[in-house]
Amino acid sequence: MPAPGLATATLRVLGQDSLEAAETFLRDDPVTNVFIGSRLKVAREHGWRLSGELWGFLDGGQLHGLCYSGANLVPATSDPRALRAFAERAKRQGRRCSSIVGPAPQIAELWGHLEPAWGPPREYRADQPLMAITQAPLLTPDPRVRRVEPHELERILPACIEMFTEEVGVSPVGADGGALYRARVRELVMSGRAFARFDDDELVFKAEVGAASQEACQVQGVWVPSRLRGQGISAPAMAAVVATAQATIAPVVSLYVNAFNVAARRAYERVGFNQVGQFSTVLF
Repeated sequence: MPAPGLATATLRVLGQDSLEAAETFLRDDPVTNVFIGSRLKVAREHGWRLSGELWGFLDGGQLHGLCYSGANLVPATSDPRALRAFAERAKRQGRRCSSIVGPAPQIAELWGHLEPAWGPPREYRADQPLMAITQAPLLTPDPRVRRVEPHELERILPACIEMFTEEVGVSPVGADGGALYRARVRELVMSGRAFARFDDDELVFKAEVGAASQEACQVQGVWVPSRLRGQGISAPAMAAVVATAQATIAPVVSLYVNAFNVAARRAYERVGFNQVGQFSTVLF
């Protein structure tokens, strides 16, 4: 017997024929929904290559929610019926993701449905401010920050691995020897979305634009070597990333950061970022 409120609603895996409807749905909040928006942009450009499934929750033929299911589980809805339906689908297929990420209230509700089957998580990061900048950076961009060239992949890969391990708590170098992660970093480099500052042979800053739609993009992997932290490198370097991203990728630049990382939040505020929401991440 269907749960209350679900009798007239359906969940289905969306295909290319639903692309415009999904893009329209995400347009209400392109910053919060930039991850799914980025996947849809790739799908539009490369024939529905999602690297996962896109679930749609429909009622009366209208979309009330989306959820991307791949390496991450990412909901885009505030409809409790949709979140419950996404959780039921996820439980039936079994956990395939390494994390669940999205707006804090939605993640709390979605995880409440999934925890009995999937818990306990390795970590639940409940408070991650979502920050965005729509205007030009408040600081003068560091002119030494530039796009990483294709031949420089091996120069930034160790820093990417170190940053990922430090941030997520596990190494991205898995059973495949890191081949999948290397391919992802290479994809970002080749698409012009990896940025770095090199002082002679030393990498002193790096960051990537991990997701990008037409309306917004999201920075990830911000990293400065531990011995150079606290020297004021990251803020002007981030200003350079923001300026280039706004000019060539998307007009709004966003990121999310752990609330306890006060130094990073203050640096982003100096650049001109403001908090526009709150994310949560469940890590497995």
